[in-house]
Amino acid sequence: MMHFRTAAPAAMLLALFTSPEAFADMQSKTIEYSVDGENFTGYLAWDDEADGKRPGVLVVHEWWGHNEFAREQADRLAASGYTALALDMYGSGKQAEHPETAQKFMQEATRDMEQVKARFLKAKTLLQNHESVDPDRIAAQGYCFGGAVVLNMARLGVDLAGVVSYHGALGSPLQAEAGAVKARVQVYTGGADAMVPSEQVAGLVREMQNAEVDLTLVSFPGVKHSFTNPNADQIAEQFGMPVAYDEAAAKRSWQGTLRFYEEIFGE
Repeated sequence: MMHFRTAAPAAMLLALFTSPEAFADMQSKTIEYSVDGENFTGYLAWDDEADGKRPGVLVVHEWWGHNEFAREQADRLAASGYTALALDMYGSGKQAEHPETAQKFMQEATRDMEQVKARFLKAKTLLQNHESVDPDRIAAQGYCFGGAVVLNMARLGVDLAGVVSYHGALGSPLQAEAGAVKARVQVYTGGADAMVPSEQVAGLVREMQNAEVDLTLVSFPGVKHSFTNPNADQIAEQFGMPVAYDEAAAKRSWQGTLRFYEEIFGE
């Protein structure tokens, strides 16, 4: 089954968790781990007072690397009742402050799709093994570079209940095949995203339809790349990049994601 819709500008949905009290009972810790002899640093967040095991969500960072923005998304998921692991695809200490460095880190991480998969699966196992997590209920969400990663993990048939891509690249050398994709797929993209042109959007719809994947795709008119990240405007000014934060799109995509998780996890 496929759902495809274009979102028109509308009133913002429910307010996000913004008060300190929203995170008062949350627990978090930095975790060090290794993959093929290389060190990585992740961030785990959960509600220690919640009863029983709950779904886990992997958070894959933007091309800047595992930074505070990725950790904040894990905190928000924990506040919403999930255990979240903001994983690291680049390696410990590899956080870029310049686009050239980010591009270098991304190219190094993605030079081999088996390497990408190995790093993702290691983080998935770490999340599944946490005492608060139901290991059979795992999803993943990614931003920019991370959005492409989670889509490719779905294409490769990784056992996930669902994946969510925010302003991620939609084209890929990998192509979904009928019967191979286990995850339901949700995509949020900007209608004015110069990095994700309409040809990519149409190509993804065609690909997922041919592979009989359950896809929901929302395109926000006039919205640019990196619309979920409040730091995007500063980045645009500093480096002249075609990115911009959009508060309405950020809130609508977040609320849509939470509804998506409620559906796929049966909550």
